[in-house]
Amino acid sequence: MRVLVAEDEPRLTLQLERALAAAGYAVDTAYDGDRAHQLGEAEDYDAVVLDLGLPRLDGVSVLRRWRAAGRTMPVLVLTARDGWSEKVAGLDAGADDYVTKPFNTEELLARLRALIRRAAGQADPVVRVGAVVLDPRGATVTRDGEAVPLTAHEYRVLAYLMLHKGKVVSRAELTEHVYTQDFDRDSNTLEVFVGRLRRKLGAGLIETVRGLGYRVPEA
Repeated sequence: MRVLVAEDEPRLTLQLERALAAAGYAVDTAYDGDRAHQLGEAEDYDAVVLDLGLPRLDGVSVLRRWRAAGRTMPVLVLTARDGWSEKVAGLDAGADDYVTKPFNTEELLARLRALIRRAAGQADPVVRVGAVVLDPRGATVTRDGEAVPLTAHEYRVLAYLMLHKGKVVSRAELTEHVYTQDFDRDSNTLEVFVGRLRRKLGAGLIETVRGLGYRVPEA
């Protein structure tokens, strides 16, 4: 799962980047509105954390441009003020939720998980497929109740496939959602991660749909 953090305060950006990475996300960052707009237009994100007070191009304008261009990724806006007008402006521009600074990082993570879950049509906070349970709240995976250790990339691949269970996910789409923008993206390595996941969680969990990609069955 991949997230864009658009925030101009370096310390806060680093804090969010570390918290999101620890929660299992691939994270890109932007320090001004122009860069945020460019990344949001060009890249596929599972969610965006967007500060409304960005320099060069404010967050509301960025969001309006994304929505006008048909970009539908969930957006959680950050506002530095408690005034209702700024929150309303963000929501009216197409935001899905907001958090007011200063905020609790755990609350932000919980709100982000909820947005991603709803966007994928997943109501339950945990995702179950047979004996395998993925819990985004702690970035944990169990099989038959036993914890299964995964690398960061293995977890991202599994999380994206399980959140979109029943859907055929192409290698290109999966690559877009598990690697950061500056990572050397080689779709062939996905086969390595899928192979490891099958060995750890069972060969039947991830199906290969010849010529199309991968699919995790509904149950």
